Amino acid sequence: MSSVLVALDRLWRLMQRRLALFAALAGAVLLHAGRLDPVNPLGPRWPALVALACLAAVLAWRVIAGWPEHASLMSTQLQRAELGLLLLVLVHGLVQLAGGPRSVAQPLVYVTVIFLVGFNARPTAAFLTLAALALQLLLAGALVGRGAVAWPELLWRGGSLLGFALASALFLQLEVLVRRREHERRLAEEVRAMRDEARDFRLVRASLSSGQVQDRAQEEAKLARGALDSIHHSMYFVLDSLKRSLDLQTCVLLWLDAGGRQLRIKEMISDSNLVQETPIPAQVGALGGVVKNRLLLNLRSPRLGARGVPYYEGAERVGAFAGVPVLENGHLRGVLCADRRDERPFTPQDEQLLLQATEQVLRAIQTERALAAVERSKYEHERFHRASTLLNAALTLEQVYSTAFAAAREVALFDLAAITLYDPERRRHTICRVEETTPSAGGEPGAEAPARAAGRNARLQGVEFGENTGLVAMAVKNKHFLPAGGELREGEMPVFTRKLDLRGVRSLIVMPLIVKDQAVGTFTLAAKAPQLYPKHTREMLGVITNQVAVAIENAKMYARMEELATTDGLTALPNHRTFQARFAEMLARAERHGKPVSLVLSDVDKFKGINDTYGHPVGDQVLRRVAATLAAHARKVDLVARYGGEEFAIVLEETGSSGAHLLCERVRQAIAAEVLSSDKGNFGVTISLGVATYPEDGVRKEQLIERADQALYQAKHGGRNRTVCYGELRRPSPVALPSAAADRSSAGPRAPAEALLALARPR
Repeated sequence: MSSVLVALDRLWRLMQRRLALFAALAGAVLLHAGRLDPVNPLGPRWPALVALACLAAVLAWRVIAGWPEHASLMSTQLQRAELGLLLLVLVHGLVQLAGGPRSVAQPLVYVTVIFLVGFNARPTAAFLTLAALALQLLLAGALVGRGAVAWPELLWRGGSLLGFALASALFLQLEVLVRRREHERRLAEEVRAMRDEARDFRLVRASLSSGQVQDRAQEEAKLARGALDSIHHSMYFVLDSLKRSLDLQTCVLLWLDAGGRQLRIKEMISDSNLVQETPIPAQVGALGGVVKNRLLLNLRSPRLGARGVPYYEGAERVGAFAGVPVLENGHLRGVLCADRRDERPFTPQDEQLLLQATEQVLRAIQTERALAAVERSKYEHERFHRASTLLNAALTLEQVYSTAFAAAREVALFDLAAITLYDPERRRHTICRVEETTPSAGGEPGAEAPARAAGRNARLQGVEFGENTGLVAMAVKNKHFLPAGGELREGEMPVFTRKLDLRGVRSLIVMPLIVKDQAVGTFTLAAKAPQLYPKHTREMLGVITNQVAVAIENAKMYARMEELATTDGLTALPNHRTFQARFAEMLARAERHGKPVSLVLSDVDKFKGINDTYGHPVGDQVLRRVAATLAAHARKVDLVARYGGEEFAIVLEETGSSGAHLLCERVRQAIAAEVLSSDKGNFGVTISLGVATYPEDGVRKEQLIERADQALYQAKHGGRNRTVCYGELRRPSPVALPSAAADRSSAGPRAPAEALLALARPR
């Protein structure tokens, strides 16, 4: 009984949550059955009115009830779809009740679809549009059957409905696009105005006026915004104190623009509504006298308008006016103006107070300027330290190249960066690495299309060129950065070569990489924006490039040391330690992918006799020739290593015993066909090979090495100059086969049988 109650309760809750959906489905059934058709002969019209009233009540209740506050996005969209479906059913019912699709109420369907498309997300709008088309088809079955409407007419209405929906979606997207662009334009204007104002107060450098919004520019904008807030707060306090103490009508601070032609209001306190906020010509009225003579001007009953007090738009009453120039180190920055309604003149004490106010304003600006410079210096040094840390952590050349670009990006902006290395013996420059980014249409830098960037990088990367008149070659030759001003002008020398010239570049810096007073290459940064590499940026880049040069030399030394540690000095093959590590990796990869791996151990036949007969230098030559032949017949994915002494190892990935046997035979025959020369005449060399394959001959590394060694022993014991696979051996049950390594001096204590076999082993 309790389970039944729980089920009923759940059913009731579901009906409450999905009441709009159930009502819409019920209305659709009534539409299809023709119950809302005015020509329905089954009964009076009042049941149809009651049904539509019920649908309208459900719709109104769901709209008033709304949605839960913490509903998910999917749940909200589902409920909006249910309400939209219910609204469509209700409108179709009203249209049918009003006389059908040919009545004057039919446009309500189109209006409803436009409304639903405009106020819903794309998936919901698409669903409701399809639902409207489905309702049209649902009505078609009853209406076409009775001859009330023809199929072409229904298709025309369906196409019209779909056209209205698409037009509504298109117009909505266009409106969103227009509003978004308008918002971006206003935002850009506000940011530009803030930067202009900050530049008026000398809070930001002119080098940031390129319009490129990157991390550094954003940090500068944050610093400038904070400084501006503090400056305006100080200005307002000073002007408010002046107005109260001097009983002023208006106290306004006007600031001169960079061209010295216009004055703009920076801060103002006034009892008048006639103060104009537009720029004021600097040479008109009483302000012109202050700007021209740079002296305090005290007037009684000045004229109004452009020839008197030009910051008023109308005939505001002014009984006394005082204008004080704001001078900073002899340069005019602005004018502090004060006026009264009555004709009380400004006394010398008032004038002194106004002069002190201008000093206070300048002091506030200079303080914020100093704080902004400190913050900027701190910010730049933090990024510079981060760049140095990145370079110190780089070990390989690829790491040095990547971190060099990242370090340069910490202190400078660029669209293209390139590192070249110079070979003094060949007198050739090589473009080793290129990194390129392209600003987007909005001015913000962003990674461009990978295909285009990769294509241009491929055009530059790896290119070699000789000593020419390009900036890269000249920077290496002179050991000095180029060009001198950090800007590339038209008609100047090419950067790399004339065929690889950079187009549209206005800012350029080619820094030489110097190690021990020798230029080993260059570090080039280029950008389309002007004035990105001023003196302080070049100085930081100079320190970074010095670290890059040292890091490149360290990476080369690290590569040489790693090669010495992993490569056999005589044969240039990987040594025994490298073989053990890589064989373990290849074996793990084979186990993971379920592929075979074959191990080949080979030994030069009668090598001790070669050393005794022809000498050790000839023996070394034999080892080099054998190593070269083995490496030439192996694939790039295979591993050829010197196992020790006159023994070599080959690891063949994804190769079974039959494939390994074929390769060994080709190698054996190639070595046997070679003729070597010495002072004592020509001679030939043969080798023996043993093969063990994973997983049929063993699954562990040590097991495979031991069984390949046993196969090699059998090859030498069976006459040398042959290949033996471990699978071909007959495994004796009581005593294990001896191995080819049984006579190595590094082996541990041996059993008596093993010792006898080792003494009998042919060499």
